[in-house]
Amino acid sequence: MGLTLVPVPPRLPGTTKEGLLKLVDEAVAAGWPHVRACRVLDVSDVRVHRWRRRLLVHGTVEDRAPGGNPVHRLLGWERDAILGLIETWGPTDRTHRKLAHRGSYLGRFFVAPSTVLRVAESADVTLPGEPPRARPAAPVMPDIPWEPNRIWIWDATHFTRAGRTVYAIQDVVSRFWVRYLSTTDATTTSVELLFADALADQGLLGPDGNPIDRTPQGGGPALIAWSDNGPEMKAGDTKTFMALMAIIQHHGRPGTPTDQAPIESFFGHLKREYPHLLDIDDPAVLDVELDRIRLEWNTVRLHQGIGYVTPDDEHHGRGPAIRRARSIGMREARADRIEHNRNHPPENRP
Repeated sequence: MGLTLVPVPPRLPGTTKEGLLKLVDEAVAAGWPHVRACRVLDVSDVRVHRWRRRLLVHGTVEDRAPGGNPVHRLLGWERDAILGLIETWGPTDRTHRKLAHRGSYLGRFFVAPSTVLRVAESADVTLPGEPPRARPAAPVMPDIPWEPNRIWIWDATHFTRAGRTVYAIQDVVSRFWVRYLSTTDATTTSVELLFADALADQGLLGPDGNPIDRTPQGGGPALIAWSDNGPEMKAGDTKTFMALMAIIQHHGRPGTPTDQAPIESFFGHLKREYPHLLDIDDPAVLDVELDRIRLEWNTVRLHQGIGYVTPDDEHHGRGPAIRRARSIGMREARADRIEHNRNHPPENRP
């Protein structure tokens, strides 16, 4: 009959069902309860009754072919209209999403984008799809020592209520907020003021105002200025100023903000952790708050990216010692706990 020792599957041939019915009837005739006979055969009592009724009404227990009559299926003319539209507009619209909306735009059919895709696949029609986005390889960072004041990343953000554009420089290695400039004029002059103040603040300019040479052989760059491709960042005057200051410019790829992830993350944290900055409408108040927050950012806020020390600690060389002291302290505290607990078991221990 096609039966095995495994549970009865959801679908069975008609002959197998009739065999099960015969076994159940014979067991009942021998005095077995109907439910017990079904349990022994591992088939539902309700299911057997349903088979018996179907055999009585229809004369067969064979299952009908799957499929039925889905009332929401596409009409023939809709399928033809979709294929015709694909042939006409496929090279232009390229994707099933646009083609679905093109059909309703032209009043030819009204279907979901997934329906257009399904019709195309059933007819072995390949849609052009979106053209691949050509993107150049990420530019290689120039070779420079990995230490503070070697790689600065900078960008601008906007505080619209105060009507100010704020430029900021962050040290990539130490996460130190080097400098900021709040201005209404996003030009190369603002960039020159920002970097001149930052270089002077970090002691990277000599008495004559020229950059200090920090390479053993001489003639090397003072640092790298990492930014996106904004107009003032790519301007000729900015390039000239950076060259005079012995600064190499490093730009990310156009349209790829992840190439400047450190400064994007910086501005994101700044506005998320200090949301009141977005509500300030007085430029003078904004400057006062930025000065206060910059001090807190550098000297109080622990930064995950540098091992939970402050940027000021990392910038001025105290970071490794603090991280090392924490590691030693963790080991010693663990040893102390083990020693104490071995010699002082809990009093209520059974």
